[in-house]
Amino acid sequence: MKARIQWAGDALFIGESGSGHAVVMDGPPEAGGRNLGIRPMEMVLIGLGGCSSFDVMSILKKARQPVESCEAFLEAERADSEPKVFTRVHLRFVVKGRGLKESQVKRAVELSAEKYCSASIMLGRGGVDISHSYEIVELDAPAFPA
Repeated sequence: MKARIQWAGDALFIGESGSGHAVVMDGPPEAGGRNLGIRPMEMVLIGLGGCSSFDVMSILKKARQPVESCEAFLEAERADSEPKVFTRVHLRFVVKGRGLKESQVKRAVELSAEKYCSASIMLGRGGVDISHSYEIVELDAPAFPA
């Protein structure tokens, strides 16, 4: 896996992935930025959420669960002093569908956290306290015309 980061002036950087996708990163005005892009630590948090969400959905699809929507909400705390690393992150999954089995959703979240999510495992081994929770939202059965 490769990436390239190019400085674009002030605190603005363009990150390009090995797969050819680009993202703008910038700092806040107090750090010389113009607030034109996402912060690098926000990208780390989004990467963690994306990695874990990918795993959860993959596991649920293999289990043939009728998922119609899956969202991950992440909240992170950072150290007060430099380096301002993440100290705690909580991932809360909201999975929506009709007839989802709680045991399958629980298993998917646990497997992601403990076995498959590289980002979660890497950060956890680095001392970040990472926790997970989930909520299942049962969608109403579709209405059929009489």
